[in-house]
Amino acid sequence: MKAVLFANTDWYLYNFRLAYADFLREQGWEVVFMSPDGEHAEKLKEAGYRHIPFEFSRKGINPLQETETIRRIKEVYAEEQPDLVHHFTIKCVIYGSLAAKELECKSIVNSITGLGYMFLSNKPHVLLIREVVKKLYKRALSGTEVIFENPDDRALFIEMGLVEENNSNIVLGTGIDTDRFVPIDPPNSVPLTILPARMIWDKGVREFVDAACMIKESGVEARFALVGNNDPGNPTSISFDQLSQWQKEGNVEWWGWQDDIPTVISMSHIVCLPSYREGLPKILIEAASSGRPIVTTDVPGCREVVTDGLNGCLVPAKNASALKDALLKLINDQEKRIEMGKASRAIAEQKFSQHIVNDGIYSVYQKAISLR
Repeated sequence: MKAVLFANTDWYLYNFRLAYADFLREQGWEVVFMSPDGEHAEKLKEAGYRHIPFEFSRKGINPLQETETIRRIKEVYAEEQPDLVHHFTIKCVIYGSLAAKELECKSIVNSITGLGYMFLSNKPHVLLIREVVKKLYKRALSGTEVIFENPDDRALFIEMGLVEENNSNIVLGTGIDTDRFVPIDPPNSVPLTILPARMIWDKGVREFVDAACMIKESGVEARFALVGNNDPGNPTSISFDQLSQWQKEGNVEWWGWQDDIPTVISMSHIVCLPSYREGLPKILIEAASSGRPIVTTDVPGCREVVTDGLNGCLVPAKNASALKDALLKLINDQEKRIEMGKASRAIAEQKFSQHIVNDGIYSVYQKAISLR
């Protein structure tokens, strides 16, 4: 059996789908990755996989250009003749599905890994485009198996008439290697809170910075670090100048992209992600598996990982004051941090291990193949 996994960046495939590809390979599958080319494509090749470089615009909406993109996807699929195609991220889901259907590929799996800018923004031009996207989604997702990472997204797509109950499935995230992300005692130092994510506004970076400023101004000794790069391909990307300015002001540190996330987490005392909405953020699962307390927002995706008061704190989205209060509670209470960290680890093992998630995705593959 042969599967093509198609996403809008090689970074996404390497960081979020490599472990599942390894699982598929163990089941005897041939796995081919497909995305725009980049530095992570080489890492995929080093792991023993073939990578098909496929360039397209993440933001483009020119009808002629987008039609040409679908035609080129069809060419690739026609040449590869996969038994199953699996799409991630909005354009790949829509265009990949339309291309596969025209070729009468019967086994199509689509992952909705979050709603993203197109569904979070209320700008007038986005609202207009959203209606077009919804129609395309409905056409693309029909007759395919769709994987959602949280029940809220699934319920919303059913409510909007974009999927049917019988072809929608929930698999909680991409799984975590609980042998790699292990609890390590935090350093005996000033409490450090990290926000590891792409530096885009929708991750709640503004609220994190504002909360850090308020805490610092109150005289509490604490450190705060932004861990990640900006994302020029995303409309809500934070500029390099803004990130540098925050660094200069001294209330938050900006560490940029870090390859060794287990070490980064081990240096922290608290992991924070005040996002506006998620599919199911892998960094929170990594933090939980590493035995860290988590402060995040009470929104779809995030609240699947954190039970308020058990392994962390849930706060309203876009509320820097509430975020500040929750962070202060943990900064000032070492025993509570330790207690919540232990609860985090237990949750990771019980709900989010790679074995559980890989089996869940594979069961969707078997369902898709059985319906051919």
